[in-house]
Amino acid sequence: MKYKRQFNGKQFVIKTATVGLLLNMLISPTAPALAEAGKTPATTETGTTSTKTTTAAATAVKIPSVESLGLNLKSAVLIEPTTGEVLLSLNADVPLPPASMTKMMTEYLVADAVKNGQITWDQKVIVQENASKQIGSRIFLAVGDEHSVKDLYIAMAVGSANDATVALAELVSGSEQQFAELMNQTAKRMGMKSAYFINSTGLDRDDMPAKFRPEEDRETVMSAMDAALLAKFIVTDHPDFTDFTTIQSYKFRERDTEPMINYNWMLEANKDIANFKAYAYPGLDGLKTGHTSNAGNCFTGTAVRDGMRLISVVMGANSEAHRFTETKKVLDFGFNNFEVKQVIAPKAVIAGNETVPVLKGKNKKVSVVTDEGVTFIVPKGTVSPQIKTTVAINDAATLVAPISQSSKVGKVTYSYQVKGISQAQQKTVNLITAEEAEKAGWFKLLLRAIGEFFGDLFSGIKNLF
Repeated sequence: MKYKRQFNGKQFVIKTATVGLLLNMLISPTAPALAEAGKTPATTETGTTSTKTTTAAATAVKIPSVESLGLNLKSAVLIEPTTGEVLLSLNADVPLPPASMTKMMTEYLVADAVKNGQITWDQKVIVQENASKQIGSRIFLAVGDEHSVKDLYIAMAVGSANDATVALAELVSGSEQQFAELMNQTAKRMGMKSAYFINSTGLDRDDMPAKFRPEEDRETVMSAMDAALLAKFIVTDHPDFTDFTTIQSYKFRERDTEPMINYNWMLEANKDIANFKAYAYPGLDGLKTGHTSNAGNCFTGTAVRDGMRLISVVMGANSEAHRFTETKKVLDFGFNNFEVKQVIAPKAVIAGNETVPVLKGKNKKVSVVTDEGVTFIVPKGTVSPQIKTTVAINDAATLVAPISQSSKVGKVTYSYQVKGISQAQQKTVNLITAEEAEKAGWFKLLLRAIGEFFGDLFSGIKNLF
């Protein structure tokens, strides 16, 4: 039923249902909650989203082109592992034979097995036939030999020993082919797009012992981007990798006349060694070389400078020395032109979204902040990076007091585009309450409902004139 009234010839309508609701509020102890719950939020969609870009102009910093480096390689890539930003890319997604860079996956999985308690560093490994028949880089293991996991791991990481690598793979999975299955499963989990492994070593199929070759006629392949992603997981999940990769030489047996020498000529410690000092690179502490006739010379390197770690991959260099001189170009490009910068501090207040509305609270709004800071890679010397901010607030109907401090009420996504780099960096953090939002008493809710009712009523009347 409706009541009609006229003012100055204009007609407006008052619904009796509305009057009834007010009367119901006055006589029912549960009315405040019903009135508040039935209120139409300012935004009726599920959540609200707003986007803005900071107005501070970024300092103009020119980044050289990849072409200017004159790289003579099949492919190359450079990434910063904490942000995942790709700083340089040359045919980076093309799958190629990675040679012994394959062993990075074996290293990762063996280190994982130790970390998970499946095996121990001191555990003895009995060498089987497959390991003893490996060719290429090796430490000449014989069937029945016993060596510790740690010694075999060092032989793999430092001397790229194929026989030591197979012995470890068989220890973890029972056979090299079962281990290869684990490698492929792990590659998918890591998000590697083109990687496929047929063995633990990176040897071509024809170079494997005939008895232990996979039935399928395929080869191991991995793109430079896949190799960089694998290296990212190594440095992130196993930060003690440098305990092995920085060993310059290692005598595997007492009877060995010569120690194995680390194939990585770029180790910073090599600056004092005559044969390698021309290649030694400040801060470089890993990771893995590779070479076969099909792959050419490859190298996944990683170095730290001024607190920033970079991971580089070069594939298809034409000599041992060339893979290191090209790596220097790639790493110099990164360290000379970029830096890691915290662009948003923790507990930041978002302009225009300093508060969110709260239903049934003592206060109608509660202050909100971000739960963590944001770090991006920026061109070196950038003063005010131009950051795009997108805020998404939870559905207003879910923000009902009481709400404890640090409760999640939405998300903030920050985006930053470096000129000359195709992929924008992006990070999403939570928007949380900066304080507790206490629930109001029923009497306060009643008075608020009455006030809002009459406010809406008189506003409707005013709009008629």
